[in-house]
Amino acid sequence: MNAPAKLPRWAELGLLPLVNLAAALLLSGVIVKVLGESPWAALKLLASGSLGSEENIGYTLYYATNFMFTGLAVAVAYHAGLFNIGGEGQAYVGGLGVGLVALWLGGRAPFLVVLPVAILGGAVFGAAWAFIPAWLQARRGSHIVITTIMFNFIGSALMTYLLVNVLIKPGQQSPETREFGATAFMPAASDLLAKAGIDFSPSPLNLAFVVALGAGALVWVLVWRTRWGYALRVAGQNQAAAVYAGISPPRIIVQSMLLSGALAGCLALNELMGSQHRILIDFPGGAGFVGIAVALMGRNHPAGIFLSAVLFGALAQGGSQLSFDMPKINRDMVVVIQGLVILFCGALENVMRAPLAAVFARLAGRREAEG
Repeated sequence: MNAPAKLPRWAELGLLPLVNLAAALLLSGVIVKVLGESPWAALKLLASGSLGSEENIGYTLYYATNFMFTGLAVAVAYHAGLFNIGGEGQAYVGGLGVGLVALWLGGRAPFLVVLPVAILGGAVFGAAWAFIPAWLQARRGSHIVITTIMFNFIGSALMTYLLVNVLIKPGQQSPETREFGATAFMPAASDLLAKAGIDFSPSPLNLAFVVALGAGALVWVLVWRTRWGYALRVAGQNQAAAVYAGISPPRIIVQSMLLSGALAGCLALNELMGSQHRILIDFPGGAGFVGIAVALMGRNHPAGIFLSAVLFGALAQGGSQLSFDMPKINRDMVVVIQGLVILFCGALENVMRAPLAAVFARLAGRREAEG
């Protein structure tokens, strides 16, 4: 097998993803044209629907917050050599932890008490749901991809049972809990900015966005600036070398999956405390799976994950505007566009690598000839 062509680091991290994104959008334009719509008009609607107003920007960042949590969850496991497909289930069960705290403390304790306890609740419940697949991988050799996928379905069934039979608000048929107390509501970004004298249109964007940024900073410190992070990356790249260096791969597997599940569980801060203000059916809405693409496109680095999450947030929000103004391009078509971005920036990312490397090699040869 031939080794991937070499690119300058800045091109590897920045130019190659942009070229792949452009290829995905170009192919999407072809499909839009086949459907009888103008690709340029569709692109402008996609951009204006996601970034054309303060409200649209708020929605874009609101969706991006979910994708940051799940993208970071995938990235931590990836650096340990694991492919965590269970972010959806971990976020769902993590929501149970956040929701129970909000139901218990909301209206009884001030927000500054509720918030850290809710973060702890979501992290503990999400980590607990990731622990069993991690233990099975570390001690019994069960493949983490298979077990985490299975736990997505088990988590969904568990939450459905609890919402229908245990946690449902008395006197209603909709499978959801009662509304949280007011002190369990995450402050909206528009309200926080208003206190600073900045006018911003109301949207679901809330303080969870700042928590997600903090989680990204925490992951950067843990993975790249601590001894544990070094052990994590060594075990992920070469388990034999890790054992030789005195690192226990089974312990790293369990620890990394616990952190991964904790990050995914914190998605509920945005969805439940920030927007819905109750626990309801299927609130992750597929964000756990989108997080896989976000992490891969962001090169499993917090900075790249942030940019990738904003891109997918823009596709989610802009796609709503696109399907509204162009009926031929429905929500399924927007999912196709997202899929093409995932395809080109993930599975086919090396297709554009060789042509780009050839261009850089030709430029380097020209400089040497001129020198």
